[in-house]
Amino acid sequence: MALANSIIKLLEGQRKDLSKRDIARELGLSGKDKTGLKEALRALEDAGKIERKDKRKYALAGRLPNVFVAEFFDRDHDGELLARPVQWESAAPPPLIVLAPGQGAGGRGASAIGIGEKALIRVTRDDEGYVARIIKKLTQEQGTDQPLLGVVNKARDAVQISPTNRKIRQSWVLRPLDCDKVEDGDLVTVAQVRERRHGANLVRLIERLGDANAPRAASMIALTEHEIPQGFTVEEIAQTEATKPAILGKRTDLRTLPLITIDPDDARDFDDAVHARADDDPTNSGGWVVTVAIADVSAYVSGNSPLDRGARKRGNSVYLPDQVVPMLPERLSNDLCSLRPDEDRACMVVQMVFDAQGNKRHHKFLRALMRSAARLSYTQAQEAIDGKPGDAAAPVLDSVLKPLWAAYAALKIARTKRNPLEIESTERKIRVNEQGKITSITKQDRFDAHRLIEEFMVAANVCAAETLEQKHTPLIYRVHNASSAEKLHALSDFLRTIDIKWAKGERATTKRFNTLISTSKSGKYADIINEMVLRSQMQAIYDTRNIGHFGLNLNHYAHFTSPIRRYADLIVHRALIRCCGLGPDGATDAEQSQLKSIAEDITGHERRAMAAERDAAGRYIASYLSEHVGSAFNARISGVTRFGLFLRLDETGADGFVPIRQLGHEFFVHDEKAHALIGRETGGRYTLGQLVKAELMEATPLTGGLLFEMLTAPTSGPRPGKSARGRRDKHAKGNKHRRKRRS
Repeated sequence: MALANSIIKLLEGQRKDLSKRDIARELGLSGKDKTGLKEALRALEDAGKIERKDKRKYALAGRLPNVFVAEFFDRDHDGELLARPVQWESAAPPPLIVLAPGQGAGGRGASAIGIGEKALIRVTRDDEGYVARIIKKLTQEQGTDQPLLGVVNKARDAVQISPTNRKIRQSWVLRPLDCDKVEDGDLVTVAQVRERRHGANLVRLIERLGDANAPRAASMIALTEHEIPQGFTVEEIAQTEATKPAILGKRTDLRTLPLITIDPDDARDFDDAVHARADDDPTNSGGWVVTVAIADVSAYVSGNSPLDRGARKRGNSVYLPDQVVPMLPERLSNDLCSLRPDEDRACMVVQMVFDAQGNKRHHKFLRALMRSAARLSYTQAQEAIDGKPGDAAAPVLDSVLKPLWAAYAALKIARTKRNPLEIESTERKIRVNEQGKITSITKQDRFDAHRLIEEFMVAANVCAAETLEQKHTPLIYRVHNASSAEKLHALSDFLRTIDIKWAKGERATTKRFNTLISTSKSGKYADIINEMVLRSQMQAIYDTRNIGHFGLNLNHYAHFTSPIRRYADLIVHRALIRCCGLGPDGATDAEQSQLKSIAEDITGHERRAMAAERDAAGRYIASYLSEHVGSAFNARISGVTRFGLFLRLDETGADGFVPIRQLGHEFFVHDEKAHALIGRETGGRYTLGQLVKAELMEATPLTGGLLFEMLTAPTSGPRPGKSARGRRDKHAKGNKHRRKRRS
């Protein structure tokens, strides 16, 4: 055992492979000491701890080079991005690589990285594993300049560009040729050039975007940084201008059916309408006929047309606090394809028949012409059902709303039996005035009106997937895989720290998760358990392979109900038109042959949009809070890392960071399984989910960064074990020096 440990320690410090002779020489083995070397090497190789290279040399199994290309594929329970090598030849699984927060090594301009993206990284190793720092984010198109976003700072002898990305710590210098083209405070995109000026990174100007201090700069930065396509081509605009409203033709006439739309109060496009009536079939006593009508976008956006190619490039609409970047031009998204009241609109319709227990008996798809009877917000619809109908809801209360709620009551019975995942999350609405200033950040109330629409849309999406499968038509599914073993183990480790048992080997089911959430609902850990269950879930994606939707607990699921804002739904519409014989403008053979690549593209576009939306909101909130630097805030610890604590503020939902140096003068050890930072000398600890108070030290609207100092003292607990107290990684040493300077 001692010899094996010596071999491992030797190989850990090597950057080259060693032969058996090399190992013997480095360890000073001779004579009898060499006898056990062959057996020790064989045992380590069998255990997967080392591997043989070129049959004669040995190296640690899974050893990483210093610099390589990696893909970011997931987040851990603390929200840190995880990476893996793009190329990996070892039989052993690649080691886990964690992206260091606040990095940007070498000043080479790594832009914001998200799941599914690749970068050239440099890794270092500490006691807890590999830590990555980005050298350069890699674009999908090789050979093109990666645009970098920054703000102009004019100095006497040079023009500096300060990056908007908080991960990049080093500024750039604008080449002299471009210095007269910019003004101080301009928001610009630049690209690196090969030459350097006095060791600084030299960049060239690509475009001036406007004043970095303008109220709407937060959205501009997010859109540019995440390369969100904006605007429409001349060809798209020409096709849009040539479109005419759809006529009845061979469509089913549903204009007398009082379909209504129920949406958020600030919605501008209405792509779904609903209606329900009691089934008059005597064999279905207590049953319901539910009609879901969806805007027929395919009537205006034909396959491989300019509008179709543009929509595929965008993938989806992007919703920012101050604006919407639509997938389709406004003439379509807010007019011809929007189911506005008292106007004829083309629609794709699914009529579903449910029994009294909410089980679907059958359904059918058709193309129709409809006329919405009312446009209600969720609040208006709920208030009407609760006995306070307003002017908009009163005319349809008895004829439409009450039957809808009665049908929903039946569907709830089936939903309860199905037991989908019931994670409760708090959504906040950022309201921005005409000047681009935040007027309020409020928690969004959730009503039965929301749940009703969601349940009807889920049912319609299931029908779409089932019909396409029954017709043997290729389709793009919306799939959601069950939690991985690693995520379940991490959840189990956390639950053990708060005295909740969760067997690692037991299969994860939605019922099991729901039971955990339900039984802890009234306890002090309710919020964080809900959060940890959410983090243990995989991300939903689009795929041509059907693995089902774990979260909804459904075997067949596709997106059908939002074609104005999601390209996936438009693809499903065309497939239904083709397989159901609903017109000549259905999916083509060429389109169906590309479904796999389309699914990959739109999954990536969805991630891109989510990142842009999150970053824009973060910058707006940082601007909002910049007037409150020095104030104390109630918060909850939402992430624990070796570098410090992530906080989520109670009032605004804003995310911030407490560097470990702001926790006091004591050394804090990161206990990964307990999700805690523990004082090495006192045992005082900060744990995931803990309620704390922190002072805002710095708010940077340009990057969206919020830095806090902890005001709450750590809770008491046992001192960490000897091995943990003995850790002295580079980060901890750096903390020691910084604290000395502060004191």
